Amino acid sequence: MNPMHPTQPPDPASQEKAALWVTTVTSFMGPFTISSVNVALPAIQKEFGINAVELGWIATAFLLAVAVVLVPAGKIADLYGRKKVFTSGLALFTFSSLFAAFSTSVGILIFFRVFQGIGAALFVTTGMAILTSIFPPQRRGKAIGIYVAAVYAGLSTGPFVGGFLTQQLGWRSLFIAGVPLGGASVYITLALLKGEWADARGERLDLLGSFLYGFSILALVYGTTALPKFWAVCLIFIGLILLLVFIRYELRVHYPIFEVRLFVQNKVFTFSSLAALIHYSATYGITFLLSLYLQYIKGLTPQAAGTLLVAQPVIMTIFSPFAGKTSDRVEPRILASIGMAITATGLFIFSFIGPQTEIFYIAGTLAGIGFGFALFSSPNMSAIMGAVENRLFGIASGAVATMRILGQMVSMSIVMVVFSIFIGNEKLTPDQYPFFLKAAQICFVLFAAMCTVGIFFSYFRGHLRKTV
Repeated sequence: MNPMHPTQPPDPASQEKAALWVTTVTSFMGPFTISSVNVALPAIQKEFGINAVELGWIATAFLLAVAVVLVPAGKIADLYGRKKVFTSGLALFTFSSLFAAFSTSVGILIFFRVFQGIGAALFVTTGMAILTSIFPPQRRGKAIGIYVAAVYAGLSTGPFVGGFLTQQLGWRSLFIAGVPLGGASVYITLALLKGEWADARGERLDLLGSFLYGFSILALVYGTTALPKFWAVCLIFIGLILLLVFIRYELRVHYPIFEVRLFVQNKVFTFSSLAALIHYSATYGITFLLSLYLQYIKGLTPQAAGTLLVAQPVIMTIFSPFAGKTSDRVEPRILASIGMAITATGLFIFSFIGPQTEIFYIAGTLAGIGFGFALFSSPNMSAIMGAVENRLFGIASGAVATMRILGQMVSMSIVMVVFSIFIGNEKLTPDQYPFFLKAAQICFVLFAAMCTVGIFFSYFRGHLRKTV
């Protein structure tokens, strides 16, 4: 019997419920893990006695693993089955979270953070594809809306819950918290989600392209974090060469691991994707920097810092549906560009923070950035998906995820480079606080400048409604 075509087809309603549960939970887990761990970094530093650069690697290791694995994982899922890859990713993420909770050194913690990232890449790249495969077009929009809402819910609750758990139960409880959710998702996927989806079965896996992509990203990120050493500059140069070779190779190969042609042939898609990359590059480091600032400079508890950091994602959650709905009537490039300009303004305001900065000033600026993010994100996503044909929705969705992860990784790389210049291998002790403040201010200036450049790509992407 062909397992792809069972004698008794599964009940569509139960399939939809199971798919919505597992994809929603997993879309929540990734952002929650990222945002909650950022709040716990001072507690981790206190226990292990690590320096600022090592502290940054706890966040960067996860993102780097996701970035390297995300692209080939999507193709592997199309070839061998999205459910298999999705379940494998969930299991790996769950076990890695459990082992990370019992880390005895920062090296072991970073090691398991890498495997957490690999697991997250496997279920992130397949979750939306499974949801799209199961839900019919007339109910798909609502399902995707719930999926996206769960992403923002993870970002919103991460700092608050992370701060509460860190203060009450210790930072290890953050990793244990993901175990029951991951375990339940694995069970529901195996027990209730019937069938398999492998639309590219029979095609070849682009192994060379996967290796070129992975090694180029590794070289670029690792080299960036070790600047200004000479060997780091050489590593960055090698990474850029490998990236150029990868792009040239992908344009020629019959079954590419990443559809580079889409960027070459579609200006709206290309500029919208670049705008997303720049926006995430400029905003992801905010939580990391402010979490350290609020706890070290302002003396807030992890719980209080987490509560304050909720201001940005809560505003994002409230206004994103409004922005998305408005983009159906107003040209997305206009809304997205206004949003990016508001974000740039907020980042520039943050470049003036100091020891005497008022808490309400920080909360208000975070809320403003959250509003700008909401105006940018939904319309920009609408522009990206509206600029491609239906058959390319999966590739476009994967490209968006890649831009998001690469942007977050670039953001953390910038922070780590600035930290290495101003703080070096020193621990964040009171003697280092003035240098930390200077580093944070420089990061916010760089982020604001990047957002200002991003406005160009956002506004001059072209008119979407003339494209489709």
